[in-house]
Amino acid sequence: MNQKRYRAAAIGHTGAGNYGHGLHLSYRRLENVEFIAISDPDPVGREKASMETNALRNYTDYREMLEKEDLDIVSVCPRWVTDHVEMVLACLKSGCHVYCEKPMTANLADGDLIVETAKEKGLKVAVAHQGVYFPSTHVLKRILQGGKIGQIESIRAHGKQDGRGGGEDMITLGTHTFNMMRFLVGDVVWMTAHITQTGEEVGVEHVRIPTEPVGPVAGDCVESYFAFKNGISGFYDSRKDRFERGGMEIYGSQGIISLNTGQPHQVAICSDPTWKIGAPNQPWEVIDICPPTLVNQNSLDYGNHLAIVDLIEAIEQNRKPLSSASDAVAALEMVIGAYQAQLTKSRVSFPMENRQHPLTG
Repeated sequence: MNQKRYRAAAIGHTGAGNYGHGLHLSYRRLENVEFIAISDPDPVGREKASMETNALRNYTDYREMLEKEDLDIVSVCPRWVTDHVEMVLACLKSGCHVYCEKPMTANLADGDLIVETAKEKGLKVAVAHQGVYFPSTHVLKRILQGGKIGQIESIRAHGKQDGRGGGEDMITLGTHTFNMMRFLVGDVVWMTAHITQTGEEVGVEHVRIPTEPVGPVAGDCVESYFAFKNGISGFYDSRKDRFERGGMEIYGSQGIISLNTGQPHQVAICSDPTWKIGAPNQPWEVIDICPPTLVNQNSLDYGNHLAIVDLIEAIEQNRKPLSSASDAVAALEMVIGAYQAQLTKSRVSFPMENRQHPLTG
């Protein structure tokens, strides 16, 4: 049986989100994909991306590209969310499956529109939350399901916590974390949060312009609590200027797993949930959960490659991509829900009734 060949293209915008984390390069080394075209309004960026991808043609306007080319898959690459909705919808209306940079949208209503349109058109939208594609992540999930640390009770995640720590960290990098949390332990029922700016309770008056247009942000300290459907508790925190304190720990009835070893193919396991410093029967053991040979491949480039492989499989098997548009909306809900909880000083039930961003007033 002949393998179907897919015709791919990429939409970039040099100077306005560029090509994200290299989403236009996701198709290299895929024998069943022919890379057709690049669009970018910036001539220098367009020429550079064309050379990097060996694109057959390039365009100033992505709409012209979609109209003139017969495409199967398009990467919507810019990091900025400014034009994501328009770009993704244009691709879907042209009959193309999409691989989109995160965050997919700035609010839930726009995300819902993408999900609904893709469903209506019978097309797939995958989002660049690369972590859930790595082999190590799937092995970790099997370890947890196998009861290595007993019944999972809580999962604690921490932002990158650099100069963007707090609200901007939560939207820029937190969607990766929230997508991972959901991949490992399931859906959220409700959440609450506490967000401050230099110790002051955050309100709409604290909204600030982020480093890049990723939607409204506020606060330099975020602490969130999530109640998952299966009874597991989730925690997320991010503070400004606490760099290198990011990571994740998973607590079970019989032990703890830490992902903070500094090596993507390793985790550390403590065999007792009541871990006490210096206790001889409670050592931390560092184990390889996938071959160390994959270390250099545990990168954004490799994650993008795996995402396209999965997207093609999702198309052919008529299933959701591992990180779908609906997953991106659910991860974004964990961001926006934090602001809703802070402003109302109450629990926020999921799915949220308010699909607009609470910081927009």
